[in-house]
Amino acid sequence: MARYENLGFGIGLRAGHFGSLLEHGTRADWLEAISENFMIAGGRPLHVLEHVRRDKPLVLHGVSLSIGGTDPLDEAYLRELRALADRIEPVWVSDHLCWTGRDAHQLHDLLPLPWTEELLDHLVPRIARVQDVLGRRLVLENVSSYLAFEGEMTESQFLAELVRRCECDLLLDVNNVHVSAHNQGFDSRRYIDAIPGEHVAQIHLAGHRDHGTHLLDSHDAPIADAVLDLYRYAIARLGPVSTLVEWDGEVPPLDVVEEEALRARRAVGGEQSSPGSRRGDVAAA
Repeated sequence: MARYENLGFGIGLRAGHFGSLLEHGTRADWLEAISENFMIAGGRPLHVLEHVRRDKPLVLHGVSLSIGGTDPLDEAYLRELRALADRIEPVWVSDHLCWTGRDAHQLHDLLPLPWTEELLDHLVPRIARVQDVLGRRLVLENVSSYLAFEGEMTESQFLAELVRRCECDLLLDVNNVHVSAHNQGFDSRRYIDAIPGEHVAQIHLAGHRDHGTHLLDSHDAPIADAVLDLYRYAIARLGPVSTLVEWDGEVPPLDVVEEEALRARRAVGGEQSSPGSRRGDVAAA
């Protein structure tokens, strides 16, 4: 049985949409906010976040935890994240299964990891510490990759073992599965088959770019038909899961991103709850 409520279809909270959200609300069922953008003392971003949160369910999604890195965990960062979570009360908190820097230098990229027992041993105490500070389960996302390390297991096998040992959960990025499968030559459906469905809190969908020799996870285009096909397969395998459309580059007007969320809903035949009507009772800034 799934551990998480199905929130329906959501969109990312992006600065370019702040005005529209405050004036009109959104047709999306829920929103996802990049944690680091709101780990601040005050200002308009927090004003928008709190107004949106009063109207819709919201989750926090981080990009700089570096859970797989070799640097010690940033305790100050964790305390700030806990304070934001306590203030906003998100449905869950997520980040990426990757590393993002070394020797306190942030590379601002989500870098892949080798799927080994040594890495599992490294992650167990780090995830436990994060969950202890946050006071909640951590949800971790699979990242896109462009090469394969020599490992002892496949990525999906690794994820299944990770959640068993760490009592954490998963954000399944279906676009990333498709991109990595194309780039590395593995079967994306077999990947989905190996994922423990009861640990999947959320699904991401996004656009990518085809560069001929490889696919690039770009988040700056509509969802590809092949990704929607894989999404249908995932929902058939896992059941209804909270699904969110990411659009981070060349961000279009809010209506366009909302339409992508509706497109995802239609792709699975309305098996999940549909976005509601746009609300107009959110105060303007």
